[in-house]
Amino acid sequence: MSKYAISIMGAVNSVLKALLKQSRILYPLRKYSSNIARPPSLELPSGQKMPQFGIGTWQLTSENEINTTINTALTVGYRHIDTAIMYDNEEFIGNVLQQWISSNKLSRDDLFITTKLPKIGVHPDRVEMFLTRSLKNLQLDYVDLYLIHFPVGFKYIPNMNGRYATDLKGRVVMEEKTDHAAIWRKMEEQVEANRTKNIGLSNYNIPQMTTVLESARIKPANLQVEIHIFFNQDHLVDFCKKNGITVTAYSPLANPGYNKFMKKLEKPATHLPKIFLNTQVIELGKKYSKTPAQIALRFLLQRGLATIPKSATPKRIEENINVFDFVLTDDEMKMLHKLEMGDLARVVDFTVYQGIYHHPDFPF
Repeated sequence: MSKYAISIMGAVNSVLKALLKQSRILYPLRKYSSNIARPPSLELPSGQKMPQFGIGTWQLTSENEINTTINTALTVGYRHIDTAIMYDNEEFIGNVLQQWISSNKLSRDDLFITTKLPKIGVHPDRVEMFLTRSLKNLQLDYVDLYLIHFPVGFKYIPNMNGRYATDLKGRVVMEEKTDHAAIWRKMEEQVEANRTKNIGLSNYNIPQMTTVLESARIKPANLQVEIHIFFNQDHLVDFCKKNGITVTAYSPLANPGYNKFMKKLEKPATHLPKIFLNTQVIELGKKYSKTPAQIALRFLLQRGLATIPKSATPKRIEENINVFDFVLTDDEMKMLHKLEMGDLARVVDFTVYQGIYHHPDFPF
């Protein structure tokens, strides 16, 4: 080989190294993501498998946030995406999903998409309307899981862009007592119409779930509720396991940014349990070379729960899912379980909707 050829090859290698270095700066996730184990799945009553680890999107309402969050999540291995029509981000999520599907990076079958019937849709006449609207937003023919977001229905007034009505005292105008059986029949119809593969519940209590189960032809596939280290919800989880219902934990890190939401509503800040400052969690993190968040998420996974932590920070999105390369011991699981604080540790406060606490179907 001539000196000239060798010189050219050396120059090309230098350029390639420079480009590779630049790509690692711009796209640092690709290098690390190959080391992340594929999340396991939970089998639903339909036989479909739901990835046990997903990305939550509540409070992510800007297009830039959603683009960063969903692109990062899909790049590092998330396949389960949780949204809701009330989050006001379905259209942005739909745009990102179509980019991945149309470019053949992923197929629709690779994804598990969850969305929810809003409170203004909790009425038999409005289930199909709101699911159809979500499908249009998401640019999908079907979702994998459709949940009733809350067991209390708000009055629906057309042309209010999804906002709920209030009276002169600022109280939410609500429907009368919820007919859970009638609404569930309409949810079942959505499965039969192939608009959703599975149906489930969110923020329901045991008596309400029992009412649904007594009349159900299609059993609820999933219950999504707040669960974290300080708020285990054992009775609810045990009930679901006995009835073959999977459970998804939302706010699995006790929602450290929750007071930003309260500030937007001009409500006083609330006391938040601080998982990241807990001594036992920190010590376990040191033992396993993991962050406190990773320890808290691993605890939920080993309880057999699915979980959907939310973040718009690429580094945290990647860290959160990197929890499948270690196992907490039985003694460590018991120690973390003893951190339970009961309802005192519940973060998400639905009484921000004035008057809802007095509705007969308020679940807490």
